[in-house]
Amino acid sequence: MAKAGGLGGWRGGLLLALVVVVALAATGVWNPFPGMWDWVNRSQPISEPDVVWQQRVGGTPRSVTIAGETVVVEQRTRVEARSLATGAQLWERKADWAAVAGGDRDSVVVVGKLLVKGYEVLDPTTGATRRRNGDAVAVWTYRNMLLDARCVEATDCTVSAWDARGTAPLWTAFVPGVRSGLLGDNPGLLDTRRLDAVRIDDGVAGPEPVPPLLGFPLDGRVHVLDTATGRVLQDVEPGRDERLSVVGGRLLRITARSQDGTCYFAISGRDAATGQETWQRAGINLRTADNAGCVQRRDPHGARNVLIGVAPDAREAVLDGYDGRLLLVTSAGEKLLAVDDRYALVRPADKRAVVGRELGAGRVRWTRPTGPKAGAALTPYAAVIADEKPSRLVALDPRTGRELVSLRTSANALAVGPRGMIIGEGREIGYVRFGGVPGAPVPPRDGGVPGPGGTAGVPGPEDSCGPKRELCPG
Repeated sequence: MAKAGGLGGWRGGLLLALVVVVALAATGVWNPFPGMWDWVNRSQPISEPDVVWQQRVGGTPRSVTIAGETVVVEQRTRVEARSLATGAQLWERKADWAAVAGGDRDSVVVVGKLLVKGYEVLDPTTGATRRRNGDAVAVWTYRNMLLDARCVEATDCTVSAWDARGTAPLWTAFVPGVRSGLLGDNPGLLDTRRLDAVRIDDGVAGPEPVPPLLGFPLDGRVHVLDTATGRVLQDVEPGRDERLSVVGGRLLRITARSQDGTCYFAISGRDAATGQETWQRAGINLRTADNAGCVQRRDPHGARNVLIGVAPDAREAVLDGYDGRLLLVTSAGEKLLAVDDRYALVRPADKRAVVGRELGAGRVRWTRPTGPKAGAALTPYAAVIADEKPSRLVALDPRTGRELVSLRTSANALAVGPRGMIIGEGREIGYVRFGGVPGAPVPPRDGGVPGPGGTAGVPGPEDSCGPKRELCPG
C-alpha cells in the first residue's frame, strides 16, 4: 500500500508541475514549448564542413536562384526570398511560377499565375512590385533582358523586350501567333538543351545572357528574331526531314535522312538575314532524332554558342554554331559531361577523373580525380562536380581547377553565385561560401553577350581573356 501511495504521489507531483507550466505559459510569464519544439524539429547539418546557414523552406523547391544579395526559392504555389548573408526570410507571396531576370546588380523576380494573363516584376530584396503587366501570355528571363509576348488574337501577337528594371519596352516586334505551348515562364524556343547531371539542378547557373537571335516555333514555322533590334529576320518552314534550331547567331537546318537501315545527318548554318549558307557539315549526329524513322523531335545538346554531336567513329564533338568549326573532339571512350562556350568537362575512358578542357585550343586545363559516376556542370563562376561513394559536391575555378569548396554531402547543387553556392536536400537549403573569394573567377560582365570566338573580329581562345574576351575589361 505504501508503494502504491508513493506512485500516486509521484503522479500527483508531475500533474501539479504540468499545471503550473501551462499556467505560466498561458499568462506569458514563461513558455518553454516553442523552444522544446525547435529542439525536436531541429535539422541535421546537410554538409560537412557545415554551411554558413541552413533553413527549412515552406515546400520542396522547384528552382533556386541567387539574385544579388538574395536567394529566390520557387515552390509549387508560392515564391519566397531569403537573405544571402543570413538565410532569414525577407518576403513570401503566392505564385504559380517565378523566374529571375537581370544580373548581380539589377536582378528582379518575375511572378505569375497559371492560365492567367499577365505578370509582376518584383524587387528581390523587398518583394515590392516594380512593374505590372496584365496582358502577356509568356515571359522569357535573361541576364540582360526580359521578353514578353501578348496576343490580341491567336494570329495577332507582339514580342517586347525590356531592361530587367526598365519601365518602357526597348522594342516591340509583330509575330503572327504564339502556339499553345508558349505559356508561362521561359517556354521552350528552338535552341539547345543542356547535358543532364545527377544532383546538379538544371538552372544552377542562373539566367543566361540573351542570345543574339531567338527562334520562335509558331504554327509549324520558325520566326527568327534579332534581339538587338527586334526585327524578324526569317519566317521559315522546315522541310520534311529537317529540324530548325537557332544557335550562335545562325539558323541551323539539321537534316536526318533514313537510308540503308541507318540515319544520315547533315547540318547547314545559314545567315538569318539573307538565308545564305555560311557553313555545312555532314555525318555529325546532334542527337535530335529518334531511332525509328530518323524523326527529329528534340533540340540538339549544347550551351550558348556551341553544339554537341557524335562523329561517325562514335567520338563526341563540340561545334561552334556560328561557323561550324570543331572546337573539341574527344578521344575514344571519353564522355562530355558539360560545356559552355569557353570550356568542356570531360570524363576520360578510365572514368577516374573529370578533366577541364579549353575549347578551340583543345589543351587540358586541369584534372580532378573522381568516381566513375561523377556528374558535372559549368557556370560562369564555378565548375561543379557531384561525386558518389563518398557523396561530395566540389566547386572549382573553371579555368584553373583551383578548389573553391569541397563538401561531404548528399545534397544537390541548386544555385551558384560569384561568392558561393546554395545546396539543398528536401526542404532544407543552405549556403556555402567559396574559399579565397578575392581570387574567384571573374564572370562575364552583366549584360554582355559573348560573340562567337574567332569570327567577326572577335579573337579566338586566349589565355588572358577567354575565347570570347569575356574576362577582359573594356
